[in-house]
Amino acid sequence: MSGAASREIRDEFLKSKMGMVGISILATLIIISVVAVIAIPVETFQEWNNPQSWISYPKVAVPAWTNLFLVEKAPEHLILDSPDTGSIIGDVSLVTSSFAFDYIYDGFPNDFIYEFSAEYSGSPLLQMYVLRPDGIRMDILSSSLPYLEARTTHTERVFSTDYSIKKNIAMQSDTFGFDLERLPPEELLFSYTDYNEPLKGRYVFVANIYHTGDGIKVSDSRLIIGGKAFGVMGTDELRRDLAVGLLWGTPLALFIGLVVAIASVVMGLLYGVYAGYRGKKTDETMMRFNDVIYALPALPFLIILSITISNSIFVMAGFLMVFGWVGVAKVSRSMSLQIKTRGYVDAAGMMGQKDSKIILKHILPQLLPYAFASIAISVPAAITTEAGLSFLGLGDPSFPTWGQILHDADTYGAGARGLWWWIMPPGVMIALTGLAFVFIGNALDAIVNPRLKR
Repeated sequence: MSGAASREIRDEFLKSKMGMVGISILATLIIISVVAVIAIPVETFQEWNNPQSWISYPKVAVPAWTNLFLVEKAPEHLILDSPDTGSIIGDVSLVTSSFAFDYIYDGFPNDFIYEFSAEYSGSPLLQMYVLRPDGIRMDILSSSLPYLEARTTHTERVFSTDYSIKKNIAMQSDTFGFDLERLPPEELLFSYTDYNEPLKGRYVFVANIYHTGDGIKVSDSRLIIGGKAFGVMGTDELRRDLAVGLLWGTPLALFIGLVVAIASVVMGLLYGVYAGYRGKKTDETMMRFNDVIYALPALPFLIILSITISNSIFVMAGFLMVFGWVGVAKVSRSMSLQIKTRGYVDAAGMMGQKDSKIILKHILPQLLPYAFASIAISVPAAITTEAGLSFLGLGDPSFPTWGQILHDADTYGAGARGLWWWIMPPGVMIALTGLAFVFIGNALDAIVNPRLKR
């Protein structure tokens, strides 16, 4: 294909509104992929199916931005991991972690969790209290940490569901004017003293650790105020941040779609062109094999292969390549039959050029516009096939693909429970990605087909 022809195709494509819309969507997806790879640590991606990695996140929380449209604001899930710290060293050492935040929501938090790691020997004392917006101090915990003979790092989580916390709050019952027994600790801490409604304002949680001996070192001190809203896309039943899954799903979808589409088109193009150029028995034999593969039902075979061999995403991509090249081979073979009758191809043969050189230099370049259009149109098929297999539970569970997210949503009944933020975003991303390549493919097809007919 000459440079003038390439420029003409490019100019015609730039005039296509459909093609430019597709390019715009694709550019956005590429930017999202780059952001996901750079901004999100690989460890987060690798720990997608490790429940322990998401324990600090809320379960099935709505996106935080929904509060902009609600009259009563749902409490947001707060993860406070930058406390104000202080220490006093003496006969009795004291390490303090203080967490201050403004509570402005119309509902009570689900719970609260205090996490920390402490390096010590002996048995330090942990005391926690809360300073409320109304000036009342509520003592919530006084407990000894496990005894350690040698200096070792101990990690602990303190949950609001701990019986000792509710007992400590109940001992301060004269502060409240209502029944304490029926309310969980988090509601008591965040209530007005005379009626059961959230008290808005600035709260300060303070954790003091007292220790005698060779001192104590506290790290990874973090307070979690459980809420019903979190992040840009909310969370699922396993507490996973769906924004992470959606972002990482973008490069995975583009990888699967482009690799499968490019490999399938290249295989089909070379196979069909070679069969058409050689003709006779070679053409007949190769096309009969092509017909056999073409007649196989792709989806049932993919399901069987995924169950019996492997559900790895890379193996799945290989399976999609096996079934994706046959249609391209048929079309490229018919084009090759036309092109090989042209004078410059006959001249090249008479000059003694090898078949491989004639195919690569004189025939394949004429089919490149068709190849690009075929690649663009083949990408959505690969993405939707992977998503369909993953939705059926036959995908690779170790990768947060959009189809796998939809499979998890179906498993936990997200549709019946009205968890729209778990279902709609991955579905929209699949549709947008497919739409981008369909627009690009159709724009190229409209340019290429008339040229091939001439």
